[in-house]
Amino acid sequence: MNKTPNIIYIMNDHQAYYRHSMRNGEKPKTPNFDKLANEGIKFDNAYCATPLCGPVRRSILNGLYAHTHKQHYNNSNSPYTEESYLRILARNGYKNYYYGKWHAGPLTPMKEHNCEGFSCEGYGNPYITKEYNDYIKEMGLPKARHLIETDFSTASHRKSNYFKKMKEGKEYSCEDFWCGEHAVGKTVTPKETHEAYFLAHLANKKLEELAKTKQNQPWHLRLDFWGPHEPFFPTQEFIDMYDPSKIEEYENFSDDLKNKAHVHLVDENNYISKNGELIVPNPLPWSKWQQILSRVYAHITMIDYAGGLVLNKIKELGLDKNTLIIWTTDHGDAIASHGGHFDKCSYMSQEVMRIPMAMKWDKVIKPKTRSNDLVCNIDIPETILDAAGLQFSQKVHGRSLLDLFNPKAKPWRNGLMCETNGHGYIEKIAGRMFVYENWKYVWFDGQKEELYDLNEDPYELNNLIDNQSYDQVKNKLKTLLKQAQKETNDPVQID
Repeated sequence: MNKTPNIIYIMNDHQAYYRHSMRNGEKPKTPNFDKLANEGIKFDNAYCATPLCGPVRRSILNGLYAHTHKQHYNNSNSPYTEESYLRILARNGYKNYYYGKWHAGPLTPMKEHNCEGFSCEGYGNPYITKEYNDYIKEMGLPKARHLIETDFSTASHRKSNYFKKMKEGKEYSCEDFWCGEHAVGKTVTPKETHEAYFLAHLANKKLEELAKTKQNQPWHLRLDFWGPHEPFFPTQEFIDMYDPSKIEEYENFSDDLKNKAHVHLVDENNYISKNGELIVPNPLPWSKWQQILSRVYAHITMIDYAGGLVLNKIKELGLDKNTLIIWTTDHGDAIASHGGHFDKCSYMSQEVMRIPMAMKWDKVIKPKTRSNDLVCNIDIPETILDAAGLQFSQKVHGRSLLDLFNPKAKPWRNGLMCETNGHGYIEKIAGRMFVYENWKYVWFDGQKEELYDLNEDPYELNNLIDNQSYDQVKNKLKTLLKQAQKETNDPVQID
């Protein structure tokens, strides 16, 4: 066994998690994620650093907030002048393998970060790649097709002519340069035609190769699914796991948004918005949302099963003995929340900020460990390097999660800052958030502040910012936020 561990990092994209996973009725089933968490540690209080793919995925490379690495939006051509954990691993003897979505800036991990494997530039579309076509030919599969049930395409999508072949009630194959259709339906071809199973197949082939060579060189394998980001296209076998009638109305679905920052109203999705704002009350009945959510939950489960194929392969090949395994997501999803959004935008509600996170490392992390410590996916790159006995030469904002198991480490954080700069193509707005104990404070430039007691109000329906009884709490969190900004050289000025 190598003293230096091998590392597996699985990342889902844009996952409905917060409170969807704690409901009394139907809720997303994630048996493979749950199994991994039960074999190691589950973090019950995990957040994303930024609720947008490009910025947070770059933070997951370098341990820095977006205001430092400067990728504020999804589409960025800013070069990688900062360190990345992938580069550091490669310089120190690791072989890096990367399979799946990149969306963390220009080019791909293979070109910029010393990796082998498969990815696409930008958001990407695996279904139009040579690798996918080779895969379906090898497996004797048809190209993935999907029956479109509801098309939520945004006004900007229609204007740009994206996904123009997509029609409700018709079968559809994605042929555009990216595959983020704002749509709900079902995959009518076998599940193995879906991107998640294609990626799991590539990862498993590499694992089999690594097991055969039995090389002493340590390796890191990263698997980034495109899902469960929309489009929500599960196959029938996963759809059959959910009864739409048992999906209870989400507690803040009927939120009128009157006492919140205006950013909560921003929405461009078909059926539910007008002139760039969410229609309140939501024009779609809850029965329609039940059908939508049944597809969302089924898609989550389908991705979980694909990840399970890789976890099972690791055990089958005996590669789990000295391997750190991390499974999480980049950010959350606002589906059906706060007035009934389909996608998320620039607001910082718990639905988009909270993420699932689990980690396993035999003989280092005890099975069935649960943590309520305040953690963030900005901690992941520092954790990976720490496990490998390495570190960034630059100062980073994240911290190794392994410190939680080290009695000699300094006390863990009791407060956390997160940030947003908007989505760019919809709106650009500076936003900062600070969570401390049971409290959450949110600031947006030029808009209403927000203050929530997450113990008493986990669905954030009662904004306490104007209640003078909570002025002391508000001022404390605002002071703590400014301190966090100072420590991270955040240029945004909070008034």
